[in-house]
Amino acid sequence: MKLFSIVFPGLLLLAAGCGANYVRGDEVADLDEMAMSTGLDKKDLEKLYDANIESLMASAVVASWKALPEPPIVSIFPIANETSEHIRDSLDALNSKMETQMVNGGVVTMIDHSMQDQLIAEVRKQQGGDFDQSKSADIGRQLGAKFFITGKVHSSAETVDGEKRVQYFLFMKVVDIESGAIRWQNEANLTKGLIR
Repeated sequence: MKLFSIVFPGLLLLAAGCGANYVRGDEVADLDEMAMSTGLDKKDLEKLYDANIESLMASAVVASWKALPEPPIVSIFPIANETSEHIRDSLDALNSKMETQMVNGGVVTMIDHSMQDQLIAEVRKQQGGDFDQSKSADIGRQLGAKFFITGKVHSSAETVDGEKRVQYFLFMKVVDIESGAIRWQNEANLTKGLIR
């Protein structure tokens, strides 16, 4: 006990003297630009999202929506996380970002995300599991949507001699609810690494 009372306070002083500080992005130049790990961060997800939304906005399906007398009703469904990372909240934020961009762009009439969440929660309760992409058309019809937008994020990792490379892929698509036809699909990718 006596050794603990001498060693533990010494370890605390040593840790406090290491010079580590918590900072905000406006206090350190380019803090958001630095990779802190090989995991997906906000900048990575936004880069993947931006590549997909640019492709979507230039697609034939969006051109056809713009030509309609009334914007079609569209629903956004959760982006599936097929990686080992815990990024559900970040993917939900991307869904909200897309919803905002589509609504403010006036291209579509967007179903309120909270209504979707309620229906998806009900389907999960009935099915006793995670959201099943194959049920999204049924949910879309219940919401009155004509199309839904969804996607999946995947990763592939390699480690050799203490170095690591992780490749990430975000696939997104627009599906016609009535026919099940994919009207647009795109893949965006990026690579992160640990090099010694």
